[in-house]
Amino acid sequence: MVKAFNVLVINPGSTSTKIALYQGAKGEKEVFSKSISHPSEDLAPYPKIAHQYEFRKAIILEILREHEFPLEKLDAVVGRGGLLRPISGGVYEVNEKMLGELKDACYGEHASNLGGLIAWEIAKDAGCKSYIVDPVVVDEMDDIARFSGNPLIPRISIFHALNQKAVARKAAKDLGQHYEDLNLIVAHMGGGISIGMHKKGRVVDVNNALDGDGPFSPERSGGVPIGQLVKLCFSGKYTEKEIKDQIKGKGGLVAYLGTNEGRKVQERIEKGDKKAADVYASMAYQIAKEIGLLATVVEGHVDAILLTGGLAYDPKLVSMIEKRVSFIAKVLVFPGEGEMESLRSGAIRVLCGEDTAKPYI
Repeated sequence: MVKAFNVLVINPGSTSTKIALYQGAKGEKEVFSKSISHPSEDLAPYPKIAHQYEFRKAIILEILREHEFPLEKLDAVVGRGGLLRPISGGVYEVNEKMLGELKDACYGEHASNLGGLIAWEIAKDAGCKSYIVDPVVVDEMDDIARFSGNPLIPRISIFHALNQKAVARKAAKDLGQHYEDLNLIVAHMGGGISIGMHKKGRVVDVNNALDGDGPFSPERSGGVPIGQLVKLCFSGKYTEKEIKDQIKGKGGLVAYLGTNEGRKVQERIEKGDKKAADVYASMAYQIAKEIGLLATVVEGHVDAILLTGGLAYDPKLVSMIEKRVSFIAKVLVFPGEGEMESLRSGAIRVLCGEDTAKPYI
């Protein structure tokens, strides 16, 4: 008899936590899924992202109790990977070294850091193992892409690796080809926006969407003029934390319009808010410009451009981008994220013996 596995998937975002419970030999049955929104006032008491893990963990456990699912039935808990040292793609077992680096935010603060932390805590109580899959620090960049213009500030690979990889493989399948045979530009458009050049199965160039690179997004400033940023830093008007908040968390749409929700921006545009329309159009313009930039990496030999993430649900934003980039290659739209299924699949591969979890050392 084939064993049916129970896998809990946890995907923390900046303002939400998505969870799902899967059952089956391949985790093919979704028992339940839920996206838990976290209003800013609920997260405000926590000065650091890592401090949120008990708060978010308690909500997840309550949902499991509501569905009358006992922890001891879990075979694995898998969380979205966070900011760690640059590593190759794959499945990693959560260990003490990883936990320490996530708690201390050794490589930066990000909501995805909570994935490993919460997965470890719940798995410990359940008596099973915890994993992360394709964390945001997957690094496959070509050496030529690492030069920034100043050796003190190298370009680094931090992006939405899990969703970008999942969407790229799905697109390749839809096109009847192998991911490793295609050149794809993938734009993940959510609270942060990362745009990567997937060349024959490797993400050889991508903007650091976390720390001020590429287009601005609902919450992040993107690549602002560096000279003006330096003057702002030394103006005496702002603390280091306030500057960092302007780059990540309070930048982009939040800075211009006071909201990180594309839906609310659209509502304002429909009511005749010209500023909202101009800012939203500028965000689309910058996304398109970054896509055009990446086309040069493969000398224009782009097989398809993929738009994904929460903002890809907005046909108006998609249309503005497509109008500017469709001359490069066909545009395919995959609204939302394939992250939950990708996390589940990674854990299932390990449980079935099809893959081996890598140690984080």
